[in-house]
Amino acid sequence: MKKLISLVMAAIMLLACCSFASAEADVPEGYPAIIEGLDFGGQTIWLYDWWSNGDEEHSDRSAEPDEDTQKLYEYRDWLEKTYNCKIVEKNWKGWQENPQELATKVADKDASELCLILIDPNFAGGPLANDLYMAWDPEIIKGEQFLSGASELMTKNGKVYGVLAGSNEPRECVYFNKKVLEDAGINYEEIYDLHKNGEWTWDKFEEYLKKVQRDTDNDGVIDIWGMTGNGDRVLRGCVFGNGGTFFDFNDEGKLVITADSDATLAGIAKRQEWGDTYMPRKEDYAPDGEWNWFEGFWKEGTTAFFVGQHYEGFGDMSGNPLMPSCDFEWGCVSFPKGPNASDYLYGDVVNIWGIPNVYDEETAHKLQQIYALYTIPTPGVDPETSWIGDKYERTDDRAVDEYCAMARENGHQVANKTYLLGSENDVLGPTLYWALGNGTPIEIVEAAREAWQHRCNLFNGDETEEDYQKYLDEKAAAEAAAAEAAAAEAAAEEAPAE
Repeated sequence: MKKLISLVMAAIMLLACCSFASAEADVPEGYPAIIEGLDFGGQTIWLYDWWSNGDEEHSDRSAEPDEDTQKLYEYRDWLEKTYNCKIVEKNWKGWQENPQELATKVADKDASELCLILIDPNFAGGPLANDLYMAWDPEIIKGEQFLSGASELMTKNGKVYGVLAGSNEPRECVYFNKKVLEDAGINYEEIYDLHKNGEWTWDKFEEYLKKVQRDTDNDGVIDIWGMTGNGDRVLRGCVFGNGGTFFDFNDEGKLVITADSDATLAGIAKRQEWGDTYMPRKEDYAPDGEWNWFEGFWKEGTTAFFVGQHYEGFGDMSGNPLMPSCDFEWGCVSFPKGPNASDYLYGDVVNIWGIPNVYDEETAHKLQQIYALYTIPTPGVDPETSWIGDKYERTDDRAVDEYCAMARENGHQVANKTYLLGSENDVLGPTLYWALGNGTPIEIVEAAREAWQHRCNLFNGDETEEDYQKYLDEKAAAEAAAAEAAAAEAAAEEAPAE
């Protein structure tokens, strides 16, 4: 009997070893180790965005994928087989509708399907303030694919409620016209050298602005301007590039106004100074032009620098990016560092993935695990070069190797917590971006404080929707009354004397 038991145990051990060896053999080289116990029982996991047209048969896949895309398909097929599930990227309700539908799903406690839901950053405040998303395991989001800016934006009381995996999309940067620089006696390689050595600062930038801007025919009109671009982007570059913010959380976890910080006020002042000195103004050159009138100004080749966004030079060509349409050679570096910054920084703009707050903790953790596995860099594809695409064909190697490569790395992004209060245009447009001529930086900020504080109160739960709407109604009534009184006064002054 003892011999029989020994033989049975030996057989069991052999089967176990064979099973383990088989499991290891099922993991292709470079693939992540299998997570024991992670099994979805054949369920579909929906990744709800507002543009994909995926289905459970993956009919949206390319019939003739390139080599890297084929490796992606093979990895995702392995994931689905290994964890007994389908993973489908699907257009849900729409970029404006997703946030409200998320709120409805949570209110109804609808856990009938497994899903993650994507929202635009303009709507990030609602899910964070109202607990519509579940917190993420900090160990999971240590993965290299998770973007620090998204996690920072969606952090409340030490917990992260929304994430984004993938590659950082750099934002504000400085393009330069090589010919304009050369005509001014400037070797553009100097700018790259400064940037590479961490010495590309406000002061250095200003040295070049002064040198390039000139009246070439002595008629009193500037012929070559220092810079152009969207003024709002220049302001963001100055504020975030100086380590400033507009709003942030305090030690008590309340979202508060930080636009009155020294770093932010200095950034606003620099934007005013550069706008007054080195930038052509719309009212002077295109009073009836479109909002993007400055793009045509840049294309004329009479401006040395253009403050824009990364995608305008390096984005998807189907989107007709601005820089490749220019008929002159251009280069690109980060927005220069302000005196309060120790590195090149830009304000982040990221979509947010979250898990609806309708599941138990075990299910939510499983969804986090599969999302992390789904979004790792594709095994067998070099993540150091896969992002380059056709960028070398657009400009010089240094712009790609030194600017683009660096700006994609975590650590250069500043979470723009303005998005927790609404869109930038709604929150900062009339109060700051379009009010730069209304006084000194601190005067502008103080004039905006009341409106900003009410928004913060609403986010923090210190003010109800009804309270906030009452404030808006009273403000609108006061403004209408003031406008009516001003109109009456003007009419009285114009009336002929009896």
